[in-house]
Amino acid sequence: QTSDLQMLLGFVGRSKSGLKHELVTRALQLVQFDCSPEVFKKIKELYETRYSKKGSEAAPQPHRAEALPLHSSYDRGGAVGRTLPGAGIDYPALYGKYLNGLGRLPPKVAKPEVRLVKLPFYTTLDELLKPTELVPQNNEKLQESPCIFALTPRQVELIRNSRELQPGVKSVQVVLRICYTDTSSPQEDQYPPNIAVKVNHSYCSVPGYYPSNKPGVEPKRPCRPINLTHLMYLSAATNRITVTWGNYGKSYSVGLYLVRQMTSAELLQRLKTIGIKHPELCKALVKEKLRLDPDSEIATTGVRVSLICPLVKMRLSVPCRAETCAHLQCFDAVFYLQMNEKKPTWMCPVCDKPAPYDQLIIDGLLSKILTECEDADEIEYLVDGSWCPIRGEKERSCSPQCPILVLGSSDVNGLLPTPNGTGENGKAPADVVDLTLDSSCSEEDEEEEEEEDDEDEGPQPKRRCSYEKGLVSAC
Repeated sequence: QTSDLQMLLGFVGRSKSGLKHELVTRALQLVQFDCSPEVFKKIKELYETRYSKKGSEAAPQPHRAEALPLHSSYDRGGAVGRTLPGAGIDYPALYGKYLNGLGRLPPKVAKPEVRLVKLPFYTTLDELLKPTELVPQNNEKLQESPCIFALTPRQVELIRNSRELQPGVKSVQVVLRICYTDTSSPQEDQYPPNIAVKVNHSYCSVPGYYPSNKPGVEPKRPCRPINLTHLMYLSAATNRITVTWGNYGKSYSVGLYLVRQMTSAELLQRLKTIGIKHPELCKALVKEKLRLDPDSEIATTGVRVSLICPLVKMRLSVPCRAETCAHLQCFDAVFYLQMNEKKPTWMCPVCDKPAPYDQLIIDGLLSKILTECEDADEIEYLVDGSWCPIRGEKERSCSPQCPILVLGSSDVNGLLPTPNGTGENGKAPADVVDLTLDSSCSEEDEEEEEEEDDEDEGPQPKRRCSYEKGLVSAC
């Protein structure tokens, strides 16, 4: 019982908090590796107290899984009658020889377990079934692997009291995860061929394939945790899950988890709480990037960074990037998280390298720059860690004057009129036409002609532009 485990762990000064299977793990480590005579005596005392009333009360029976064609990755020899984590386990009977003073159990070679990668949008609350291998029972290509389990009252309460992400979809869920049976590294979700999942008496929907727009490229299937909650009995009744899968040579493992599904807004808030990098640390990184390399013949005096998000082409609001990225350019955390909530890829939109959630940081320096620099879409970092805005070409133009065109004169000395109205050599001043005017003289003439037409319907001779001179006409 949980109370017995807590009493034992408290007796030796170990932590008593945590889920039941965590307490069991700590107690087993204590028994196997650090059991003093005092601890041994306390265990015997708890054991005798628990089972001294056998005549009046039957010993509690553990919930056991149905005979499964599933083999545990850590003990493939005893798959039948596997006890699920969290259920009541008769550990005193299991370790009877040691408790009777006959010495320690022979050391057992621990086999590596299959591990699944952590998913940012799912927080694991309980592990209902460790990753367990799907083992074919015959030579048929289509195999079925059943499993039964019951939720505890606490787990049922967590599901019932959780908020709804959308109608009919609770945030606390029982999910099924499937991956390759590979113990070398944490595995991503991977479905076997011809997969179908039946919960009690109904089939559960499994994500379909993404269509491919490229010719010759097979459509991809998003392999995600499969939500079983809406088809389960939220009571003490046992639930039966049957996984149908194609046996084509590759080995797969399945696990059951009680999780809380997170939203992109919640992940953003968490990132803002724990993921902001101080402006001074960001400034030191800039200086490090621009530090002169003695082996390089090219000196870098600055690096430009855009204030526009490469994802949505809008101004950055929450600039972030992965700490593993080599660039200073940021993307917007809001849109990045929303994108991965719909289709999780976790790839940096700047360098196209992995940018997982736990590697994201908010650039404190660029966040400060965004509030101080509202009239530019690009800045340049300098070698000393300072920065300056980069504005458009029109804004950077130093001359407020408009371009002019000189007509009818090839004498450069007669470009500008003198105060008496003539050029420096006594010549008449050249006509100057401003090409930036919105309206030309021909438009004005046409308006005048229309007025004259109103007064006199007879044809009027077309007036010549007063600015026309030489070979160039401004009309």
